[in-house]
Amino acid sequence: MSYYTGEKEFFPNVKKVTFEGPGSDNPLSFKFYDPERVVRGKKMRDHFRFSVAYWHSFCATGGDPFGNGTLVHPWIGTNPMETARMKADACFEFATKADMDFYCFHDIDAAPEGGSIEETEENLRLVTKMLKERQEVSGVKLLWNTANMFSHPRYMNGAATNPDFHVLAYAASQVKAALESNVELGGQNYVFWGGREGYSSLLNTNMKREQEHLAKFLMAARDYGRSIGFNGTFMIEPKPMEPSKHQYDYDAATVIGFLRKWGLDKDFKLNIEANHVTLANHSFAHDLRVCADEGLLGSVDANRGDPQNGWDTDQFPTDVYDTVEAMMVILKNGGLGTGGLNFDAKLRRNSTDAEDLFIAHIGGMDTFALGLLIADRLLEEGKVDQFVSNRYSSFDSGAGKDFVDGKLTLADLRDYAVKQGAPKQISGKQEMLENYINQVMFSTVK
Repeated sequence: MSYYTGEKEFFPNVKKVTFEGPGSDNPLSFKFYDPERVVRGKKMRDHFRFSVAYWHSFCATGGDPFGNGTLVHPWIGTNPMETARMKADACFEFATKADMDFYCFHDIDAAPEGGSIEETEENLRLVTKMLKERQEVSGVKLLWNTANMFSHPRYMNGAATNPDFHVLAYAASQVKAALESNVELGGQNYVFWGGREGYSSLLNTNMKREQEHLAKFLMAARDYGRSIGFNGTFMIEPKPMEPSKHQYDYDAATVIGFLRKWGLDKDFKLNIEANHVTLANHSFAHDLRVCADEGLLGSVDANRGDPQNGWDTDQFPTDVYDTVEAMMVILKNGGLGTGGLNFDAKLRRNSTDAEDLFIAHIGGMDTFALGLLIADRLLEEGKVDQFVSNRYSSFDSGAGKDFVDGKLTLADLRDYAVKQGAPKQISGKQEMLENYINQVMFSTVK
């Protein structure tokens, strides 16, 4: 058998998904994602390191503020630890059938919270043992895990930024246990998403103290992780707001400034989520580029938002334009290192068949595969890069090069401007480049 199953097969009507090419009419096959195809000296699977998200795929029920859940999961039972075991079986069955090499989870996605810290820790230890056994059988690995420090009412005012030290210490107990689980499972990264690390009103908030506490908390987590053998990458996932009105990890530039200020940039990188970036009024590629330029691009939560909705809809990615630009950045970055592409995306409320979970992931994987293939061609042809290089060529020689080298004063710049006279307008040719992208993307259309 080429996939994992536990005592019960949760997706009996789905066999292992394989590449059948764009001519296939089988919705349960890859049209463009060929895991073994080599692009730029690397297999597609190694470019992407696709990961399934425990929370959306095996915990979300399709509920929204206006209605109850529509998804009935057969792995949800009446006993919390039995549910945890079945959820683990469902996750690894899905990952192996969908040919995904990694998974990610929040602590309480996988293990139920107990009535005390000690009981919660014991639950996670037992579930970690279950996950490790399934990793060894299936070959699926842990891309990253994290602690959910935003759902419980105790975190209504934040976790590491909470004005109550008792709450901060409670959050630390979760991170400590989650790091121990990570090391036991051989996790390659550990992520912080500060869903409530921010404020709703400045009237009752001391921003300076809260950000200082956040920095101290991250330092303590880093130091403990290193002390127990975690050698992977710590990451922060930016988001501008929701659930907090304003979160301290607003966007990539904000997080990078914070990491540099506190000397955390040697241990931390960024996990960029596409939908979070658009909520900050940036493009997906923008925050990827900000991180790549600073050497701090770590991993990606692959999803998209709805342009008509102003919140985090967490839809599966289907926009090839987005993935082309994203993959151009990632390829120029030399890849994602220990990171990967995690599908932090959930089924729509009316997608209720068991096979829909596979179809959604297949679509996302194919969309990124198309992005990779088109980005590879664009980079290989070199027209975009050459245009950009030419656009800045005035800084490569003469007075422009002297300025870059720090040899010109402000007075020198003024004298140069006087000598040269009024500059000529030079077109940015945006429409030409956009047309060229379309030409490359759709060159096979007849």
